[in-house]
Parts: sequence; structure tokens; C-alpha cells
Amino acid sequence: MPDLIEKNAPAGDGETPAERVVAPEAEREKPRSLGLDAWHDLRKRPVFIISAVLIVLLVLFAIAPSLFTSVDPRAGDLRNHYLAKPNYLHLFQADWFGYDGQGRSIYARMIYGARASVVVGICVTAGVTLLGGLLGMIAGYYGGWVDTIVSRFTDMVFGIPLLLGALVILNAFHVRTVWSVVFALVILGWTQMTRVMRGSVITVKQADYVTAAKALGAGTGRIMFKHILPNAIAPVIVVATIALGGYIATEATLSFLGIGLQDPTISWGIDINSAQKVIRQAPFALFFPAGMLSVTVLAFIMLGDAVRDALDPKLR
Repeated sequence: MPDLIEKNAPAGDGETPAERVVAPEAEREKPRSLGLDAWHDLRKRPVFIISAVLIVLLVLFAIAPSLFTSVDPRAGDLRNHYLAKPNYLHLFQADWFGYDGQGRSIYARMIYGARASVVVGICVTAGVTLLGGLLGMIAGYYGGWVDTIVSRFTDMVFGIPLLLGALVILNAFHVRTVWSVVFALVILGWTQMTRVMRGSVITVKQADYVTAAKALGAGTGRIMFKHILPNAIAPVIVVATIALGGYIATEATLSFLGIGLQDPTISWGIDINSAQKVIRQAPFALFFPAGMLSVTVLAFIMLGDAVRDALDPKLR
């Protein structure tokens, strides 16, 4: 106690020694939830900061491309701009990255191409997380014959290669839009989320607080969504974040093969497909959209790795 009393307080200040005692408990930091604790850890990681900045830029490209360029990405001028070389001194202008085989600004198409990639990535990730997470939670919670049916159906769909299955599904569409690609990837991509959620739920449902909730008469819905889901969702978030970049790469691959997005939709995969025909004459036409795609996928993978490290106490 003597070390907790202010020794240098002026005499006659009207305070008793007990009032000068510092309460160590009051200075202790309040306990944080798993989400707040993960956020506190993420802010200190350079990988998270770099990936977050890149993703914010991509989202801005998708939402408001006119903020970065006033050039029409579909306007071509074969007479004046056919495979014109980049002018790296003209920052943020139409000829910054040169022109493609149809005389269109590569820089403008890179900016506007982010919209299709971001929409496909986010919508597919949301769809497979909702569908796969719901099926995985049902299978993991109920077990028994419900788990058997869901697991066997999941294994059956999981055996279909994602790219090959998407080719077959998209081939049935006469007009392939962003939503056609989203539909094909969600139909085939939910299996991984189901497996991750099922395993996490099986582990969480054995916890004491779940048993206590059942003993207190809590309903199935309350137990699943109030007690189990918040504690089982962390692995799903990590997998979904990493998979988002994979879905963007899959969309670009489908568009490159000519079975994904179609004109007039602007896509990096379409531009890569067009640029391969003139790669010897104008390699920059292939380099810039391919580089943009690589940076985008890398940003989401880096974000997923950072989130995984922050949510897993064993990796801290």
C-alpha cells in the first residue's frame, strides 16, 4: 500500500491518504471481443494495411471510375490509336498505358474493368458463404442422418471441377452477363464453405455455454444463431476472404476462354484474350490487364492471410 500513495502531495490539501490511493483495477483495459481483438491486431500488420489500401482503390475504381478517367473505355480509333505505345509521362491520361488493337485506351479499360471483377468476387463470395455456411451449420448441429445427407451431397458437388463445371453451365446461356457468371460459380463453389462451417460447428456445439443454453430451454434457432454462429464464423471469414481473389481469377479465366463475360461488358479477361493476338507487336497490351488482375488477386490473398493470423491466437 505505501507504494500506491502519492508521496509528493502538498500538505493541507484536504485529502486523506485513502483518497490518494490509485486503484489498479480502474486502469486495467476492458476485455475485448474476438472481433475487436482481431481488429486491434490487424491495424499493426503492414500486410493488412497494404492489402486494404489496394482493395479500397479497387472498390473506388468499381464504384466511381469517372473519378480516375474521363475517357470512354469503349471508344476506339483505329486510324490514330491502333496499338499506340504507352506514354508514361502522361499520368492518368488516355495514352498513359497505350492503346489496344481496337484503338481503345488501356488505362481506361483497366479502371472500368475493376467493376466486373469486384462485383463477381463480392457477390460470389457472399452467395457461397450464405449457402455453404447455412448447410454446414445444419449438418454440424443436427448430425446423424442430416449430416450424412448433406455431407454426401457436398462430396458429390465437390467432385465437379469448378472451372469445368462453370464452362458447362455458362455454355447454356445465350447471353452471358455478370450475374450469369455469379450464378455458375455460386452453384459450384459453396462446398468448401460447407465443410469449413460444419467442422467449426461440431467443435463449438460441444462447449459448455451451448450446453448451458440448452439446459435453460433456449430454442434451436437461438442456440444456432446466438451462441454457435458467432463463435464458429471465424474460419469461414478467413476462407471467404482468400477465396474472393480466387473467384476474381476464375471470372477472368472464363472470360479469357470466351465462355465468361461478353462485350460490351469490360473485363480484364476479355482484354487479355484480345491482347494475346498481338503480344509480339504490343506486349504492353497484355502486361497491364494481366498485372492488374495479379495485383487484385494478391491483395485479397494478403488480406485473407492477415485476417487468418489475427483470428487464430496460435499464430500470434
